[in-house]
Amino acid sequence: MKRTRFQKLLLLSFMCTTQLHAQQWVSLFNGKNLKGWQQVAGTAKYTVQDGMIVGETVAGSPNSFLRTETKYGNFVLELDAKLPDGTSNSGIQLRSHVNAEGRVYGYQYELDPSSRKWTGGLYDEARRDWLYPLSLNPEAQNAYLPGRFNHIKIECIDHEIKTWINGVPA
Repeated sequence: MKRTRFQKLLLLSFMCTTQLHAQQWVSLFNGKNLKGWQQVAGTAKYTVQDGMIVGETVAGSPNSFLRTETKYGNFVLELDAKLPDGTSNSGIQLRSHVNAEGRVYGYQYELDPSSRKWTGGLYDEARRDWLYPLSLNPEAQNAYLPGRFNHIKIECIDHEIKTWINGVPA
């Protein structure tokens, strides 16, 4: 299959805690293979390279998602992600679901290397669209570092979602 657009998302050091007070971190990625992960929708290719999960788009494919096989309630997720220059946006789904037709819906932490600078914003995939675009937070708009690894933190506690990009609250 010919690829007309190439996109990679590199993810490193997935760590999640579900016991916030004890800070007992659980590694979501073993650095070797995709054990514990499942692809949902689309035909993007997910591989492990140099201890990182690498996602590669496939032309003509609908949105593709890679999710953990384990479901989490309240959690804090921290990871580092890198989008190569010239890449279209991507994201990290959280508290998301798959409907009977295989469509993923739910909250998404936006990864946006474009000039609009919305990395860290909150999007509602397949439902309400933007809940919190980063045009509402100019300081956070400038926290994303293009072409470099960026530290992402997502905190989902009860009915509250908080996001950070490189330590800056988004």
